[in-house]
Amino acid sequence: MPDPKDTARAWVEDHRGDLSAWTRAIWDLAEPAWREYRSAAWFVDRLRAEGFEVEAGSGGMPTAFSATWARGSGPTVLAYAEYDAVPGNSQAAETRPRPRPGTTPFAPGHTDPHSALGIGALGAVLAARAAMVEHGIGGTLRFMGEPAEKVQGSKVVHGLRGYYDGVDAIVSYHPFYMLPLCNTVRWDTHCGAYYSRVYSFVAREAAEWAPGAGGPIGPIPAAHTAARAPGANAALATMYGLAKATQESMLPHAGGWSLNEAILSAGDFTADNLPAPLAQLQYSWRTPDVPMAEAVLGVLDANARHAAEVSHCELRARWVARNRPGVANHALAAAAYANLEAVGPPRLGREAVEVANAIREALGLPAASRPFLAECEALVEPQEAERRLRESMPAWQRHWTSDDYVEMSWYAPTVRVYIARPVLAPDSASAPGGHPGWAANALGGIPATIDPTVVCAAETVAGTLLDVLGDPALVAAARSEFEARTGGAQRIEPLLPADFAPPLELPWPEYVTTARGTGWRNPYPG
Repeated sequence: MPDPKDTARAWVEDHRGDLSAWTRAIWDLAEPAWREYRSAAWFVDRLRAEGFEVEAGSGGMPTAFSATWARGSGPTVLAYAEYDAVPGNSQAAETRPRPRPGTTPFAPGHTDPHSALGIGALGAVLAARAAMVEHGIGGTLRFMGEPAEKVQGSKVVHGLRGYYDGVDAIVSYHPFYMLPLCNTVRWDTHCGAYYSRVYSFVAREAAEWAPGAGGPIGPIPAAHTAARAPGANAALATMYGLAKATQESMLPHAGGWSLNEAILSAGDFTADNLPAPLAQLQYSWRTPDVPMAEAVLGVLDANARHAAEVSHCELRARWVARNRPGVANHALAAAAYANLEAVGPPRLGREAVEVANAIREALGLPAASRPFLAECEALVEPQEAERRLRESMPAWQRHWTSDDYVEMSWYAPTVRVYIARPVLAPDSASAPGGHPGWAANALGGIPATIDPTVVCAAETVAGTLLDVLGDPALVAAARSEFEARTGGAQRIEPLLPADFAPPLELPWPEYVTTARGTGWRNPYPG
């Protein structure tokens, strides 16, 4: 009897050219978080052309979507695309350091790359659909468009709006290179909690700061000779310094936690004699668990209050994301890894080696017979990956690093699949800390090096989706395990209210079109 997985793999092989072109299309768009307008539209158009019912702008997010294709009765399975790029990482799909044509180095580029993530998952869903049609398999395919993963923004919103309700299994795939999680699936230690919060400082009227208005300097507090109020920039600088000073004592120096900041807006530089009316500072932190995340929150909130008070500013705080740690599912993990074993790791052939050696030449390094990190072309069993991962972690720690698929894992049984993306192997001639970021980014955009990741992911995820669609025992086992892991004392309720609105109004960087043409919002200073 023909195997549906053979049909799915045949579909992927027959559409290698399409998958390659699609991956490059999203790579070239390279739009940042919450502003992925053309990327989302590309997926919506493609899915509608493939016969899916598509809700564009799902969850009140203009660059999100929810697509559905059903055939008769059966389980509901879900996969998803991410497609946001990272500002400051524009790199052409070339073997030398150069921004994409028409952009500057400060424009966004795909680093992980999400271009390969979205198309690998899309290929899997389309391949599974082909097998469903060919073999008369019933069930529902759901494919979600998840913007703003870099700030972990959309999945918490989709979850609160019910988009993951009634799903029997979610397959989360990501290109990866962080050892030991190459070509494997997560077993026990999933991603941890992630909080992201924007503190906005709004300056009060300058009149409150400049006594004597109407005296010798004139009746207008904003006169050029008046003392300028400190304004919002002073609050931002104070908050920034306080966070640096208190970070040492926020949490113990264990458990792999981190705190990062980004300045979203500051000052109005076309009026130097006026106090800056608005400054915004974003903090994002990753911790193994929610209590640790809450401890950091308490310190940051206190710092923000003090910074606002001493700078004569009002304080406003806005959540970007507040995600729970991930939930394991061994039943799905075992099924997914069995499919990965059957498919095998990405195969980087002669052309890929030539590309890698051209990059090595640009770095001043000699050619190598196998220039890639060996783990990019090898499998690691989930339990072995788990063992290696825990070697560097304290016994009490249950989660490591972060990604917002964790929110999905509280709504339905979820498996996290990693397929290696191409990375150059370090050697004695490379710089301390490895090769520069542009080299890895370029490998993620050149078809010869990134297509094997996309093909491997499409075949592996398609097989896993078909397992769920065709195996009631797997569905039951995954559901039973999910309920045991998310119920009772282990239950963590959503950390944001049901009516939480995505932070679309914040000044996220984006491409803009003006009388000067279309370009990146932040000009390149020389």
